[in-house]
Amino acid sequence: MDEQAGLAERFEERRTRLRTVAFRMLGSLGEADDAVQEAWLRLSRSDASVIDNLDGWLTTELARVCLNMLREREARRETPTDPHVPEPIVTSEDGVDPEFAAILADSVGLALLVVLDTLAPAERLAFVLHDMFAVPFDEIAPIIGRSPAAARQLASRARRRIQATPVPDTDLDRQREAVDAFFAATRDGDFEALMSVLDPDVVRRADFGAAPAPAPPEVRGAEAVAKAAFAFARRQEPAKIVTRHALVNGAAGGVVFREGRLLAVMGFTVSDGKIVAIDILADPARLREQDLAFLD
Repeated sequence: MDEQAGLAERFEERRTRLRTVAFRMLGSLGEADDAVQEAWLRLSRSDASVIDNLDGWLTTELARVCLNMLREREARRETPTDPHVPEPIVTSEDGVDPEFAAILADSVGLALLVVLDTLAPAERLAFVLHDMFAVPFDEIAPIIGRSPAAARQLASRARRRIQATPVPDTDLDRQREAVDAFFAATRDGDFEALMSVLDPDVVRRADFGAAPAPAPPEVRGAEAVAKAAFAFARRQEPAKIVTRHALVNGAAGGVVFREGRLLAVMGFTVSDGKIVAIDILADPARLREQDLAFLD
């Protein structure tokens, strides 16, 4: 019992890092917690006395669990061409909860997670482990069943996709200024004001889940995004809409209610003062899982 208790204590000391690794690979806190729990079960059933490097062993086992989960997710996805907005982490604007600080470090916003979601499972794992957590390719290779050279190539291919995404502004006040201007222009029907805050190549992605999509899931270009925003506002009757400030994955965002019912969580990526990406979770089933008690 003492040995098991000691092993559990050593595992708990590493839980935050493991949860961070799993979240980067899966983009879902719930799935990340499941993966971390599975890593613990594997450790508890193993002979810990023969494990020389506990950190390395846990990272490897966790990566294998996450890889299996990513492959299962890919097999389940019936319409892979539709945008999938990863589970947003919504927190108060007073600051990111310490529980999420490590997870949301390095600007792991919704836009980055959306791009990560487009990668093949092995690509995502190779990139996350190597580029975000400095795991050598020699250790990544056996996890994905490839050579170190092939693992390096997968990470490089993923890196090119990631580097094509705009770099977000880190100044929350600057982000909030752009996001507030977006909501004000949409509410007031001010097309010119809305166009002025949108990047010409802005993309708006909306995840409606299994419900019939009331709008195209993905819209690109400032004019198209502006028209889609006005169309959404008209459908919902602006007088009945309430938008509350929140941090969405550590960036300025908004939570939209209609007559007290949660309608959407909106994440924004602001770069050089312009909105370059809007990611909207509007899936009723997934919205019911959001804990927004802090907004009361």
